[in-house]
Amino acid sequence: MKNRRKFFKSVGLATATALVSGLHPKGSSAESKIKWKMVTSWPKNFPGLGAGAETLAAYINKLSGGSLVVKVYGANELVPPLGVFDFVSSGGAEMGHSGAYYWKGKTEAAQFFSSVPFGMTAQEMNSWLYYGDGIKLWEEVYSDFNLVPRPAGNTGVQMGGWFNKEINSTADLKGLKMRIPGLGGEVLAKAGGTPFTLAGAEIFTSLQTGVIDATEWVGPYNDRAFGLHKAAKYYYYPGWHEPGPSLECIINKDAYDQLSDQLKAIIDLACKAANIDMISDYMSKNYQALEYFKKENVQIKQFPKEVLIKLNKISDEILLELSQKNKLSKKVYDSYVNFLNRVRPWTLISEDGYLSSVK
Repeated sequence: MKNRRKFFKSVGLATATALVSGLHPKGSSAESKIKWKMVTSWPKNFPGLGAGAETLAAYINKLSGGSLVVKVYGANELVPPLGVFDFVSSGGAEMGHSGAYYWKGKTEAAQFFSSVPFGMTAQEMNSWLYYGDGIKLWEEVYSDFNLVPRPAGNTGVQMGGWFNKEINSTADLKGLKMRIPGLGGEVLAKAGGTPFTLAGAEIFTSLQTGVIDATEWVGPYNDRAFGLHKAAKYYYYPGWHEPGPSLECIINKDAYDQLSDQLKAIIDLACKAANIDMISDYMSKNYQALEYFKKENVQIKQFPKEVLIKLNKISDEILLELSQKNKLSKKVYDSYVNFLNRVRPWTLISEDGYLSSVK
């Protein structure tokens, strides 16, 4: 009996040890703890965007049981907002959190993985990335830069921006100096405006001092945080330039390849969770900020149909031109447009059909 009790005690101890160790990846001891840096294009803890990076890091830290610890650095803490791509590519940091359209100067095709003017909504975009060949193509586009990309947030349809003059026709776009990056900026330029790419922290002062006449940023939630309603009179919708902008987590491939399969899976799951979390947060906070703007008598205006039709036409032309620059751009363009053309009829029947039938 004594030997039997001794045997079961040893078995129980071994089982408990196995169960506890199974909760966390191998190598979760202090000696084997992996420490990573994440640089971002957003001010530290900035509502929505900066908070999204913090959320992603927190998910990774918790899911890994502390075996992979990610520390977040806001814009300008280690690198400027638009220096994230190069810094992570070179291994200065293992991770980055930003928007793919900032990297058009590196590779034109990157812009498809952020947002395309008059393109996919957030739900359509997620469908292409996760269940089409979006992520696979994204990895191919970034492969020459030693980077592994993952979707890690989405703001949903954005606002059209803040303007210091009314937009009543396409003629009002001529000479307009506007902060608007990516493909949206190219569309504005072809319509006669002058696009600027400015980091978030520079927007308010530039708008207030007249360096720019207008700016898009995100939507009511983030725009209120920057106080943009104090620098411009008119707030236009819809955000034709960013109907479903994905945010990205970029990972240095050399660092990623050194991880166990389990830690790679944890990063993938954490990015997907952060993606869902961000768009839910924006839906909750945007309506509250919009209510505030209405109380502040902000003039919320819809772009004239004439303007949207013109911009849409220009956008189609620019996307076609982009697709002809190289084989990879053509490959991504074909995939994106084909998916959009197939998924959009369902969006119109389902969500648009429902919304148009209710008050």
